[in-house]
Amino acid sequence: MKQVIKTIWVLSAFLFLVLPAQAADHACSEILNFERKPLADEGRINLCEQYQGKVIVVVNTASKCGFTYQYEGLEELYSRYKDEGLVVLGFPSNDFANQEPGDDKQIETFCRLTYGVKFPMFAKTHVARGTQDPLYRALARASGVYPAWNFHKYLIDRQGRLVSNYPSRSEPLGGELETAVKELL
Repeated sequence: MKQVIKTIWVLSAFLFLVLPAQAADHACSEILNFERKPLADEGRINLCEQYQGKVIVVVNTASKCGFTYQYEGLEELYSRYKDEGLVVLGFPSNDFANQEPGDDKQIETFCRLTYGVKFPMFAKTHVARGTQDPLYRALARASGVYPAWNFHKYLIDRQGRLVSNYPSRSEPLGGELETAVKELL
């Protein structure tokens, strides 16, 4: 009888300690706790349900920017590492010098046809300080940095925690961002 009671006590203690920790692992990250409309689509996606558990690069994009060529590098980064758990999330923004004037359908056509973008893209979003969307407010609060221009990148780990951010000049491939992504995968 003492053995049964001891076994029950040990199992209870185990469940008390382990189950809350497991539940916390599945809780939605504050940074990802948003729904967003995919580019040129009528539906909405819950970012947490869709992407938590993956390594995520969030990037504000523009079709008429000096950094627009980075679509190619972002797509290559996504292609190389998506099977290991990476996702790139693109958020077109017209906040800087009117460099994304098109509507969602025009943006989608440009990204897909010009750069072969297959990573998830979302509806046009405000990212600049003072007008920013709540997602970008959460990213700025976590990093202390708002995008200063198009193609600013935020890196989020599998637990939904912001790891770092990279300015527009930071290339998607062959530098700090790719190295950090590989370390998180």
